[in-house]
Amino acid sequence: MTAPALVALAHGSRDKRSAQTITALVDEVRALRPDLKIEKAFLDLARPDFQTVVDRLVKKGYDEIVVVPLLLTEAYHAKVDVPEAVAAATARHEGLKIRVTKILGLEACFLEVLDLRMREALKEARVRELDALVLAAAGSSDALANQSVARLARVWGTHHKLPVTAAFASSAPPATGEAVRAFRGEGRRHIAVASLFLAPGLLPDRAAELALEAGAVAVSAPLGAHPEIARTILARYAVGAVELVPV
Repeated sequence: MTAPALVALAHGSRDKRSAQTITALVDEVRALRPDLKIEKAFLDLARPDFQTVVDRLVKKGYDEIVVVPLLLTEAYHAKVDVPEAVAAATARHEGLKIRVTKILGLEACFLEVLDLRMREALKEARVRELDALVLAAAGSSDALANQSVARLARVWGTHHKLPVTAAFASSAPPATGEAVRAFRGEGRRHIAVASLFLAPGLLPDRAAELALEAGAVAVSAPLGAHPEIARTILARYAVGAVELVPV
């Protein structure tokens, strides 16, 4: 019996660096499970789109697909865009079974990736000490999604024994520049910003630009293609594949 195919479904961006990063991440997943059929797909702004990937898999004989949304928060894309794309795909192919897993989310293990990216940024900036951190995320009109970022920021701050605040690139205050200026107003001068984005793009660039203009000493790169994230994708897939098995 052929195992269900895995489709890693990202949002997509006009920035080519984003698709390149998703490709590298999917390659990490394939390296861990070379026995699986694993494909990347995008909801918008990049190729291949989800419908094209599903059509290709069906043509190759796959009638079960597990979709892992490469999203960090449970906001509009997870609640609306992904279900709509899956509904459209299943309507096109009679008998096709698609299971959508939990999003990647904000796993505690991702803090290790944040720390790695931060160490890289601090080394490049030649900064040895910090007295505050900002955790920068995309932001959403969904308050619960923003609260999940704020919770992760608190956990991260406790780990480092430093004050940490969440900031957002869109849809919610504070912006990264505002967060940095607020810390500077408290007399803190060594403030670094961690990029809680999966891949590079316009929003991470804007968040970094505002932070540096406000006086941040370093801004880390997005999470990117890291084995910890690849393992999380496979963990999501494992649950989804089991849920496809008839009871």
